[in-house]
Amino acid sequence: MSKFNRMHLIVLDSVGIGAAPDANNFVNAGVPDGASDTLGHISKTVGLNVPNMAKLGLGNIPREQPLKTVPAESNPTGYATKLEEVSLGKDTMTGHWEIMGLNITEPFDTFWNGFPEEILTQIEEFSGRKIIREANKPYSGTAVIDDFGPRQMETGELIIYTSADPVLQIAAHEDIIPVEELYRICEFARSITLERPALLGRIIARPYVGEPGNFTRTSNRRDLAISPFAPTVLDKLNEAGIDTYSVGKISDIFNGEGINHDMGHNKSNNHGVDNLIKAMTSEDFKHGFSFTNLVDFDALYGHRRNPQGYRDCLHEFDERLPEIIAAMKEDDLLMITADHGNDPTYAGTDHTREYIPFLAYSPSFKCSGLIPVGHFADISATIADNFGVEKAMIGESFLDKLV
Repeated sequence: MSKFNRMHLIVLDSVGIGAAPDANNFVNAGVPDGASDTLGHISKTVGLNVPNMAKLGLGNIPREQPLKTVPAESNPTGYATKLEEVSLGKDTMTGHWEIMGLNITEPFDTFWNGFPEEILTQIEEFSGRKIIREANKPYSGTAVIDDFGPRQMETGELIIYTSADPVLQIAAHEDIIPVEELYRICEFARSITLERPALLGRIIARPYVGEPGNFTRTSNRRDLAISPFAPTVLDKLNEAGIDTYSVGKISDIFNGEGINHDMGHNKSNNHGVDNLIKAMTSEDFKHGFSFTNLVDFDALYGHRRNPQGYRDCLHEFDERLPEIIAAMKEDDLLMITADHGNDPTYAGTDHTREYIPFLAYSPSFKCSGLIPVGHFADISATIADNFGVEKAMIGESFLDKLV
């Protein structure tokens, strides 16, 4: 019998809690990540007021310098720690795949100088549309449509760009390039980027609407990922007939593998919380695991280096936390974590190599406190241990410490 009948994991995308031991091996605009600290720098520079996460123990997580405006709790209601990444990467897929028990020893390919002509030419031949070569480089998703959207509206050319992540993104105005056409082009791009020297984690469709000077990206985004290279704990749960619920881009990240209930994409973090609560309160979800990604921290504020917006986004989530807890049953477990850092005060616009926070809460807890510092994959090992399935490649369970 499971210790926790249902387990709910929420990934606050990019909410790191301080540079990892190997952070200097990773760089942002030529600057090593060794001084990055997403939560620490937000707290220090613009203040951070997250009383509900603080109550669970966020301010108790061991750090060289305590979070400036998140006090430690003398009697927290949950368990807390920080977790280190072992995989060679600091991107979304690497983080999530490791959280589910995989060790990525060879990072995906990235294209700091843009994609080679061979790839662009193939996409042009398939689509019958030219590609704007000047956009073919690492670019902010909003800046690229501001810079080239007017031209696309005139010519119908494709806007293809990348980032520090192993991704190829195609932005298309919905009135110029219909969404279904964009999806077909992205599916072709996916088919030609499945092996080195262009092994990409995701192809991302980025539809937008509006007029020059006032473009807005829509919720019709679609991520085309590759399947994990080995079974994850999601697969183990699914094979055992255990319900697995996906909220947000989780299903995309795992290419649908191991997911048997998909709540769909999130239009915003708040919409994602709504979808999670909808799943939690469903009469059909009696036993199993839910996995939620809330991406606004990363996509809207981390990459855009906006600490005020990032802070406000954290405040917004914290205000919703009591609703999530109210939807829990007595034998539920809630886990809150991240997948990498994205320090909005740091150099460049890339993710940052950081520890991730981990918070756990259950109405059934009799105790609380700190869990020893571990690794991302310990989360999946704990889930596997709870539901009586095999763990994936790596990870050590801390289920016995949650009492």
